Amino acid sequence: MKKAIARFILYTLWGWKMDKVFPKQVKKSVIIVFHHTTNWDFPIGILIRPAAGLDTYFAAKSSLFWFPLGVLMRWLGGVAVDRSKHTNFVDAVASLYEGREVFNITIAPEGTRSKVTQLKTGFYYIALKANVPIVRCKFDWGTKTLGFSEPFYPTGNYEKDLPEILSYYKGVKGKFPEKDFPIPE
Repeated sequence: MKKAIARFILYTLWGWKMDKVFPKQVKKSVIIVFHHTTNWDFPIGILIRPAAGLDTYFAAKSSLFWFPLGVLMRWLGGVAVDRSKHTNFVDAVASLYEGREVFNITIAPEGTRSKVTQLKTGFYYIALKANVPIVRCKFDWGTKTLGFSEPFYPTGNYEKDLPEILSYYKGVKGKFPEKDFPIPE
């Protein structure tokens, strides 16, 4: 029922389409989403979960987890990240994979809806530390297309891996393209 409702809203009412589903062989991953330029990315992300039959959590700033909104955020799959302290977020999130057969967390490497010129690197180091692949997810507002990549296994060389990771997003447009992180050609 949840899947049918999510698909109706996402595909019929809002006009989105899915061009590639989440790779079913992947049981644990870090899912990264581009481009994050609008608050509308959140409801799309919440709807894509049941529409695609995907069980995933998302990381969000802890200031969004105040009562009563915090109850809803956790129910939707949120994991609070305290960005005011210098805590080891990578280690904390990587430890969540231990002892679980299935665990996926979704992160927006841009870290904000504003224009950025440098990505947050936590997604990469979480995947590396947890020994899980990175699955890329696109929210292409230009074509209203959603999709997932095949898994990418980080090598430990961020500078070498980043162009390959970003290559999936060539031509993908955020709702506000002027805020898109620049994808190298």
